[in-house]
Amino acid sequence: MEYQVPQFIEVEEKIFGPLSIKQFVYIAGGLGICVVLVLYLPRIIGVALAIPLGIFTFALAFYRINNKPFIEILEAGFNYYLGGRLYIWKREEKRPEDIPAAPATPAVEVREKLGLSQNKLHELAWSLDIKDTQQ
Repeated sequence: MEYQVPQFIEVEEKIFGPLSIKQFVYIAGGLGICVVLVLYLPRIIGVALAIPLGIFTFALAFYRINNKPFIEILEAGFNYYLGGRLYIWKREEKRPEDIPAAPATPAVEVREKLGLSQNKLHELAWSLDIKDTQQ
């Protein structure tokens, strides 16, 4: 038996002409609020409020940032500003007398006991490497 697998599941269906249901609701709601503002407020105040609201409405319906709808970007910003923050690291200035002296590492102690300098250690390691390759 063969079944058809949906191919484009992330594409919204166009219901109202070239608009999806979400776009239609955003535009219809925004346009309705703009009409109410212009009709019931003094003309200059109504137009001054309706223009930014109309721009916001069209941004909700059509504007995408990084292929994400504008409403998701608004939601993420809203959650960021209202959410708590966890600070993992904060730099604190320390005075030199507060810093404990670091103990010597075992390798440094062994080097001091044997009286080996860095140059002698390097020569010893080099001679061991050469003997291994010649055999």
